[in-house]
Amino acid sequence: MLPKTVKIVEVGPRDGLQAEPKTLNVEDRIAFINRLSQTGLRSIEVGSFVSHKWIPQLAESDLVYQGILKNPEIDYSILVPNQVGFDKALENKVTSIAVFTAASETFCQRNINSSIEGSLDTFAKFVPRAKEMGIRVRGYISCAIACPFEGPTAPSKVHELIQKLLKMGCDEISLGDTIGVGTPLQVLNLLADIPAPLEKLAVHFHDTYGQGVVNIYAALEKGISIVDSSVSGLGGCPYAPGASGNVATEDVLYLLNGLDIETGVNMEKLLKAAEYIDNKIGRETRSKVSIALRRVE
Repeated sequence: MLPKTVKIVEVGPRDGLQAEPKTLNVEDRIAFINRLSQTGLRSIEVGSFVSHKWIPQLAESDLVYQGILKNPEIDYSILVPNQVGFDKALENKVTSIAVFTAASETFCQRNINSSIEGSLDTFAKFVPRAKEMGIRVRGYISCAIACPFEGPTAPSKVHELIQKLLKMGCDEISLGDTIGVGTPLQVLNLLADIPAPLEKLAVHFHDTYGQGVVNIYAALEKGISIVDSSVSGLGGCPYAPGASGNVATEDVLYLLNGLDIETGVNMEKLLKAAEYIDNKIGRETRSKVSIALRRVE
């Protein structure tokens, strides 16, 4: 059975822009997020408090967060890698944070310079406090299907991490196919007998092999009702060789509209936000919907 409603989590301003070669200024990033806020999206990832030395595209995320026009009905989240990042979140009165680990030891070391257990120990120092303060916490698990260095990921490793993050206090956990190699069968295997309430789980697919949308459909059939995506297919992963952009939000919305699943997102406004960001970073869209519409025009 398919869900009646789906929450789309727009990750373009963070996970998308961090892998694009052009670095946008604060004003352009604010304008981008403000456009996304007008589409009906309920959740937007706006930046990261990681060091600008590692991800220069996300430098000054504090100014971006302070500058956007916040809709009280939208969850605006910031990625927080460590205690320093959490302290910065508190300084900026951030109400929703995200933490990031992986189901692969090698990728975890390459991505955040820590072991998996080390990353969990780091999060355990501030996530409980965040929950006590009423701050929403989202957990990311990358390489949930495969790792560019270690190969296929055993679902049991992902399941174990899900349990630990939920016990720590995460409100929601996003399962990422970081390099976009997954197929619907692998998605079904990952979600089989999963030890967590489905309403707390999201899927996050990259579209390297063009499987992003069909993988989402497989997840919907298993009862998942939260989907991460990025307008115009922005992004990739700077620490995952071969990873292409995220599945495009426009393509996800087209799928959900065709299934009569309610999202509250307006396609026309979404396409305008996608066109804006494409023009700013100077590239062609990766969205199949956008490409098809432009051909018709």
